[in-house]
Amino acid sequence: MAQTIASKLLSGSVSWRTTGALVLGTALLLSPALLQGASAQVLGYASHAPMSFPSDNVMVQPEDDGDDAAVMPERLKRTIVAFRTSEAPGTIVIDTGNTYLYYVLGQGRAVRYGVGVGREGFTWSGVQKVTRKAEWPDWTPPSEMIARQPYLPRFVAGGPGNPLGARAMYLGSSIYRIHGTNDPSTIGKFVSSGCIRLTNEDVADLFSRVTIGTKVVVLPKNAPLVATRNQATRTTITVRPAAAPRPVATTAVPGRQAMILSTSSLY
Repeated sequence: MAQTIASKLLSGSVSWRTTGALVLGTALLLSPALLQGASAQVLGYASHAPMSFPSDNVMVQPEDDGDDAAVMPERLKRTIVAFRTSEAPGTIVIDTGNTYLYYVLGQGRAVRYGVGVGREGFTWSGVQKVTRKAEWPDWTPPSEMIARQPYLPRFVAGGPGNPLGARAMYLGSSIYRIHGTNDPSTIGKFVSSGCIRLTNEDVADLFSRVTIGTKVVVLPKNAPLVATRNQATRTTITVRPAAAPRPVATTAVPGRQAMILSTSSLY
């Protein structure tokens, strides 16, 4: 069309007024296509909407459980230690101040696990019992946590991205649990809202030893002694060769899709 107009201009058969009208009409015909192309380019490079979770609770890819041993400091790795206490075999003793959990074997020995515990203002102590056990548990944040962090989801299905990890052991009628984590870098730190967390490998090992009714003794953060039956006995610890690790499956419950959350300040 443009070539036809040009040829007619050269031959003098079309006036300049007519030419102006033809050019304007051509521009109007082409403008929708040009606008559509420009719009496609703008949309193609548009930035994504910001995520609704704050930076400390964003949805992130969980750590690979197979790398837990590589990132774990030596002192926090699961091992058999000498442990003198009057607590009966099968008891769990949590040394809050040193971020250790002991499973009493008897005859002066215990399995020691590195754990993450409550952050400042959220540590606690006392005696509880395991009242429920769950594999790949769902997570429903308690009302106390929702009040502090109202942006949290009201329900997260069990799976590798769930803040409770591979296993959970519920303590009495309290809101606290001993559970796994998808962030092993938090082990050995004061990070949770009061729950006791282990790596998924370690929580699976502990889960296999614990039964409903298991006694759990949680020591105060500054407690230098293991208190039992209104008596105090000093604890002497001697590290022995580590126990052989027990593998844990990292596949979520079939048919479930879990939301992936960081656990830096969650349960």
